[in-house]
This record gives sequence, C-alpha cells and structure tokens, in this order.
Amino acid sequence: MDFEFSPKVKALQAKLAAFMETHVHPSENRYWEEAEENRAQGNAWVPTRIVEELKPKARAEGLWNLWRPKDHGGTLTNLEYAPLCEIMGRVTWAPEVFNCSAPDTGNMEVLLRYGTPEQQDRWLAPLLEGKIRSAFLMTEPGVASSDATNVQCRIERRGVEYVINGHKWWSSGAGDPRCRIYIVMGKTDPDNANRHKQQSMVLVPADAPGVKIMRALRVFGFDDAPHGHMEIALKDVRVPAANMLLGDGRGFEIAQGRLGPGRIHHCMRVIGQAERALELMCKRLKKRVAFGKPVAEHGVWHERIAESRIRIEQARLLTLKAAHMMDTVGNKVAKAEIAMIKVLAPTMAQQVIDWAIQAHGGGGVCQEFPLAWMYSWNRCLRLADGPDEVHRAQIAKIELGKYL
Repeated sequence: MDFEFSPKVKALQAKLAAFMETHVHPSENRYWEEAEENRAQGNAWVPTRIVEELKPKARAEGLWNLWRPKDHGGTLTNLEYAPLCEIMGRVTWAPEVFNCSAPDTGNMEVLLRYGTPEQQDRWLAPLLEGKIRSAFLMTEPGVASSDATNVQCRIERRGVEYVINGHKWWSSGAGDPRCRIYIVMGKTDPDNANRHKQQSMVLVPADAPGVKIMRALRVFGFDDAPHGHMEIALKDVRVPAANMLLGDGRGFEIAQGRLGPGRIHHCMRVIGQAERALELMCKRLKKRVAFGKPVAEHGVWHERIAESRIRIEQARLLTLKAAHMMDTVGNKVAKAEIAMIKVLAPTMAQQVIDWAIQAHGGGGVCQEFPLAWMYSWNRCLRLADGPDEVHRAQIAKIELGKYL
C-alpha cells in the first residue's frame, strides 16, 4: 500500500497549516471573547467578527470548499481531503473559515447530488459562496431517533404544496441569523409496508410561516453558541411541491448519501483534535514539576502518552482506508469501514482529551485551554449521525453475514 500523499496534497497541507499558524491559532481567544461579548449584549448567536474576517483570506489562498467531492465539481478525493480536514479540526471553529463546517457541508452535498437545477440556484449557490448557512432537521425529542424509521414529522401533499407538521431538536446551526434553509426529514407515506420508503426530505426556508425556534439546547450546561443546537416546532408549514428532494419516499436514500461523507468528515476533524490534545498534554507535562521532578517523568504518563499515540495512529489509518474505499468502491461497499471509524475516532479522541485534561489539572476544565470544549464535542459526536450502538450493530450484522 502507498501511504504517500501526492505533491498536490502536500502543498495544500503546507498552505493550510501555515494559514492556521498565522491566522487561526493566534485568534482562538479572540473568538471566545467575541462570543462572550455577543452573549453579554443579549444575542449569543451573532457570528463572530474574526471568522468573517478570515473567510476572504482563506478564499484568496485557494482554501475554500475543499470538502467538495471530486465527482461534483471539486478537485479532491475523500482520501486527499482527509489530512486537510484533520488540520482544520485542530481548532473547533476553524472549519467555517474555509466553508468546510457541518452541517453546511453535508447539506451542500445533498443539494449537489440530489437537488434540481432550481434548488441548486436558489440554495446551493449562496451556500457555496458562504453567504448563507443551513440546518438539518432529523432528530426528534418524542422518539428514539437512533432508529430513523421512528421519525414522526409529517409531510403531506396538498395540491401544489407540502404541509409539514413536526417537532425537531438538535438542529445544529439553526440559531445562526444567517441560516436560511432547513433540510427536513419526515414521513410522506407512513403506511408504506417498506419502512424505508415512508420518509422524504424537503427544503424549508427558515423564515417560512409556522416555523418556530423554541429554545437553544444546552450542552453540558453551556449554550454552545455561536454554533448551537435548536429545538424547532413546525406547525402547518407550507412549501411548494418543487421543494421536495429527489421524490417522495426517498428520504432514506438521501440520508445514506449524506451521512457517509458527514461521518467521515467528523472523524477526520476529531483526529486533529486528538493530535492537538496530545501535543498540549506533552508540553504541559514537561513544564510542570510535582513531587520533586517533572510530571512527564512519572511513569503513569509514559503509559498514557504511548497509548494516545497508538490510538491516534489506529484511527487515522482506518479513516484513510474508509476514505480510499469511498473513492474506489463507493459508500455502500465502504459502509462497514465508515461505521467502524464513526465508533473508533470520537471514542479515541474523547479518551486522549480526557488524559490531556488530567495533565492540565484544574486548567483543563476551564476556558484557559480548548480541552473542555473538545471533550464535550467528542462526547456529543458519539450520539450525532447515529449513536455508537447503532454502528456497532451494523458492523456485527455485516460480520455475521460473512458466515451464513
């Protein structure tokens, strides 16, 4: 196997790393200070100035929309994008600077692959430009959404319109004032004998009558602004029939096409977080002295540092394998590998970050370092895009199927 990245990817890695070092890392504290300012002024969801200032710089350097699939107008394969996504992931808010953040990348990919020319003109074009943001409304508070066939939101055809009624939550990014479009999953045919043909996805403008943001959901006690996750009520929301994606009953098909790339992008980013956590851990341990010698010389930390390095390398190799398979044999054939990395990468990152927090003592759980936010993000990620248990069940099913 050839583990060498191409000259094109190496050049992009160097350019992206330099951009992060010059512009993003020095601005980390400013980002959180601006978020606090906005919160104090009564609107935590206002975009930070620093991100908006850095976007044109990233675009000018050719570091814009790097996520875009090669078979739909992009220049990189999944395998080529992986090391770049990892670099962006080292700072939790950095992907937006490059228009490479969730949920927009997944929503743009849906519009690229399944949208009509009219839908693409109206919604995809401004998303690609970074002029608007989007949200994905799938999870519901009233049912176990780990089984997506449980979705209760109703999408009913009435003449030339669809009428939507439902209750969603964990709608990431919906609090952003630039959020203009929701992709909503609901049932158009609840009586269909095929449970995977009951659901559809429809485009709903964020300002449509009947859409109500009920509240922001806190994450481990924090409001998670300015990104955030919202609880949303949809009551008699009417949209043109032309807003349906792909066709009635094809929501599951779209979901599988969306979630594969979304899952692997998350895993690429959290490997970057784990790398940074290990780096912070080692630097902290070498600087601090306890019981007469540097903390790094205490044996327990040798064990944790070594284990961290082993786990990061394992996760990276499996992620690269999954990316390669997605490029060469397709998402469907790569579904076991995608499921495996979705379990492995966030769990790995959570453990490495936990050890880094321990190395930092009280500093590790406060705003002095990015570790507490990184830890909470990875714990949430073990639920997002399907919980660990669902992916493990799929992996086991595939494995058992080999021996029928």
